[in-house]
Amino acid sequence: MTLATVRLVPAVLLLCCASAVAQAITAAFPADRRQLTSTISYAEMEAFLREVDGKGPIQVSVEGTTAQGRSVFLVHASRGGTPSFRILFYAQQHGDEVAGKVALLYMIRDIAAKTELLPTDADLWVMPMMNPDGGEAGTRRNAAKADLNRDHIVLEQPETQALYRVVRRVRPHLAVDCHEFGRDSEERRRRGWIAYPDITMDGLNNPLFDPAVIAAAQRWVDEAEAPEAAAGHPFLRYTVGGMPPDEEQRHSAPDIDGGLNAVGMYGGLSFIIESAVMRGASAPAGDLARRVDAYLVLFWRFVNGDGHRQEDLAAVEHARRRPLPAFIPTNYLWVNPGMAITEFPVVDAATGRMLKVPTANMMTVMAVKTAVPTPLAYAVEAKAAPDFKPLLERHGIPFEELTAARTVRAEVCTLLRIEDEFDDLYSRYEGRQIVRREEPAARELPAGSLWVPLEGEAAVRTALVLEPAAMYGPFQYPRFRKLVAPNSPLPVLRILR
Repeated sequence: MTLATVRLVPAVLLLCCASAVAQAITAAFPADRRQLTSTISYAEMEAFLREVDGKGPIQVSVEGTTAQGRSVFLVHASRGGTPSFRILFYAQQHGDEVAGKVALLYMIRDIAAKTELLPTDADLWVMPMMNPDGGEAGTRRNAAKADLNRDHIVLEQPETQALYRVVRRVRPHLAVDCHEFGRDSEERRRRGWIAYPDITMDGLNNPLFDPAVIAAAQRWVDEAEAPEAAAGHPFLRYTVGGMPPDEEQRHSAPDIDGGLNAVGMYGGLSFIIESAVMRGASAPAGDLARRVDAYLVLFWRFVNGDGHRQEDLAAVEHARRRPLPAFIPTNYLWVNPGMAITEFPVVDAATGRMLKVPTANMMTVMAVKTAVPTPLAYAVEAKAAPDFKPLLERHGIPFEELTAARTVRAEVCTLLRIEDEFDDLYSRYEGRQIVRREEPAARELPAGSLWVPLEGEAAVRTALVLEPAAMYGPFQYPRFRKLVAPNSPLPVLRILR
């Protein structure tokens, strides 16, 4: 049935159809999300998506297949025409983090039953269950034992490959990665605390990104507290780290091995949301309804735009046209300039009262420690080209495979070591690549080498994926680590102007 035909259907019949759709598609889970006591399984989700496919503006397809043969579903909702604002929600990269998925299924259900809930300018894309193998096993990782949220540089897993096929095709103006965190961690329990917020959110923050996009994302974060409070949910900007006042807390990591900043490399606004779960409770799903409700507050704000749509579009389009700056940051971290004192909120587990713990260890400003001059291009040596070509293709990075030798002026980076321990001092992930930049020299690139220019819309992600002087890059991963040994040159060259 086309949209033109729908307009001719009597109103009474439309109401009957909407009621029938709502009744049919709530069979797998409670009509009222406040009655949720357990998550939605893969089989229940699959049956639900089959039921809503073709209802109202909903179209369901399969974007990928997992190692165990399960489908990675993609849901598209649009009211026709050419909606101007493309939104991508994706959830359950970690199989044991379920609230985002459930909230997205409720949103899909409501839009299928009541089309007018979806604004005419919104082009909505949803991947509700990124990791169905891990979801069914109740594990963080997928069937290959991979943490999908650390696979966003190399894209070796079928689930993340499916996500980036969608990202390259849709080019979302706004994307959201959905997670959960334990509000009753062992450290907190020892202190007699539980985490304060029901839900947290942060925006993209890599210092190479256009400042206008970072600012637009931060505005969404700053404005989330009031609507969450109105719905009865305490909100904080996303933080991780140890316990105040003595240990460091910081906002989300600026690196590109996770979805937040990796999807942000494509020029749009990008966010991470984490709801808080009581993992130690006798019924861990007992608070699922609360988590889902907190998620939906933020989802609907993004879909409805809250008056910021044109502002966001302008920021994204500016970012996608912006040339690279003169320098590329390679080492950056959260700091607390001036030793500002933050009153960090926690909840006293015994009384339920909120406590404010003064701390000088809340890091709130992104600082760049080192940066390198932006090169003209990168070159990948011929011997490493078979490993790098799939990586470039999966990220939509243009390159040329040389058919004849080419002489260039290039800078080589020597790998000193890969540090595989978590850095307690600076609160950094493992996998840091420590390099030394050598003096520029003339070099001959043999046929079969890859020439990767730094130009156009792909320039930002080209620099973030390939820059050999960066602290985090592909050589932290086994496929690429085997290409190089300590005290030997990396096979990615910086081509100088």
